[in-house]
Amino acid sequence: MISVTPHSGSREDRAGDPLDGLVNLFDLGIVLSVAFLLAALSSLHLGAAITSHGLHAKPAQVVEIKPGQTVAPLPKPGARTIGRGSQVGSVYRLSNGQLVYVQQAPSVRSR
Repeated sequence: MISVTPHSGSREDRAGDPLDGLVNLFDLGIVLSVAFLLAALSSLHLGAAITSHGLHAKPAQVVEIKPGQTVAPLPKPGARTIGRGSQVGSVYRLSNGQLVYVQQAPSVRSR
């Protein structure tokens, strides 16, 4: 038989709270999720897209030219261009002002 002394009720439980370890696991989960996010961004080479001011967005009117590419001016509106070629599509202006380019389906050549 187990005897209970009068002093047993005044002692604190030395084992502590069994749920204290979950707090540390939650912190570990947050750190691992941020690490996986940074690893995914670096594998997609998107690490430079994130700055201290938030996401870095390029202006819509910027044209990037790679080394070795040439730039030629567009003909003035109403000017005539001489050369040989074929029509590859059509451009339509929508009611909101947006331009849409529609390519023609490639023609099937019979032999």
